[in-house]
Amino acid sequence: MKSFKSPLKWWLVAGVLFANLAAGVRLYSQETAGAVAKAAAEEKSPYEMYALFSTVVEQIRAQYVDADKCGYEDLIHSALHGMLQSLDPHSSFMDEEEFASMKEDTSGKFGGLGITIGIKNAILTVIAPMEGTPAFRAGLLGGDKIVEIEDESTDGLALEEAVKKLRGDPGTQVKIKVFRPGTHLFKTFTLTRAIINVPSVKDTRVLDGGIGYVRMLQFGEDTAADLQDALDELEAQGVKALVLDLRSNPGGLLASAVEVAQKFLRKGDLIVFTRTRDGRIDRSYSARPRKAFPKVPMAILINGYSASASEIVAGALQDHHRAVLVGEKSFGKGSVQSVLPLDDGKVAIRLTTAKYYTPSERVIHENGIEPDIVVPMTAENWRNVVIARNKAEQLTGDEELAATDEGWESGDGEVVEDGAELLPDGEEASVGKDSGDDTDPQLDRACDVLRGMLALQGR
Repeated sequence: MKSFKSPLKWWLVAGVLFANLAAGVRLYSQETAGAVAKAAAEEKSPYEMYALFSTVVEQIRAQYVDADKCGYEDLIHSALHGMLQSLDPHSSFMDEEEFASMKEDTSGKFGGLGITIGIKNAILTVIAPMEGTPAFRAGLLGGDKIVEIEDESTDGLALEEAVKKLRGDPGTQVKIKVFRPGTHLFKTFTLTRAIINVPSVKDTRVLDGGIGYVRMLQFGEDTAADLQDALDELEAQGVKALVLDLRSNPGGLLASAVEVAQKFLRKGDLIVFTRTRDGRIDRSYSARPRKAFPKVPMAILINGYSASASEIVAGALQDHHRAVLVGEKSFGKGSVQSVLPLDDGKVAIRLTTAKYYTPSERVIHENGIEPDIVVPMTAENWRNVVIARNKAEQLTGDEELAATDEGWESGDGEVVEDGAELLPDGEEASVGKDSGDDTDPQLDRACDVLRGMLALQGR
């Protein structure tokens, strides 16, 4: 009997456990279904919301004082502009004229100011002025806030609309009013638009200790080829280490970022990927180098205005331990916009549909890339560095950058007579002449790190 009762006992125990498990699963399923049903019930009916929208449109058409502003197309397009703009600064509705303009060949000639702009903290912000351009010569700095364009406030202005207002025929002028956070002062600039031809790669040289240096200003169609020429030049000179300077580089083409990054990675190394709203990996890009640069110690310089493609390159090389990052946290611009034509292709929406991730699954957008070694640098120091190196290269127009910024005024119109040095992003302002400090602490620190690595390698 003992041999019979023991198995019977275990079968009874197993039966009780199974019954409890089944009850638990049923209870969990009921709770989950209940939560889903509750969420669905809390979501307003789309038909109810459409009816509300239609009612508002008809009330406006029936009672608004200016009847000429109440056409259906005007009202609906305005609503769509606001709807898309409320999502994020990069999503937008494009009417027929705007969509046609977007489809034009962007490689054609147009007049611009030479600044890359973005929306930061809901304010139209200068990411970086391009060297040798009207904005750069006028003394604009990364972090400046553009509060007016042609006497019209930029509050609530969509990014694409701001770009459209700033561009125009070469030789024409545009007036902008700028707020500089470091001093809480304003200045109005009248700038003349020009054809913007900015090189992607420049200032290739060999520093003390056999350390190669190359600076990248943007990521365009020819950037990878231009960088390869610079790297070939440095390799021919037998450099032992490399500094890639991406500071104040506003980015550019994704394809260019991939082509640049793969020059320093192994075949198959992941460079960047995108995720959609459901967490699914949408696209991924891996290295397929045609010619890889020798694996020498490498440092990348970044700052708060290194954005977009710059962040993709820096993040990829950091994740693969191919380069040490020196400087300050980058801008944090890394989302994907898709253009979706509507109404038989007459109009379209530009919609953020994915975000960029580094190989270690760090999201770039609104987070930026953290350097391995933080080296702060004031805007005054940075501008002095830029002016000094441009003068060394004998760039036309450097003399137009004054030692002090005059003509700034407070919000009540009081003019700053002493020509205060005005810095962005909360930095303290000095009054009078520049300090003249054109030393580059970030580059110096990167070189120190590389020399240490070379010493450990016995090179």
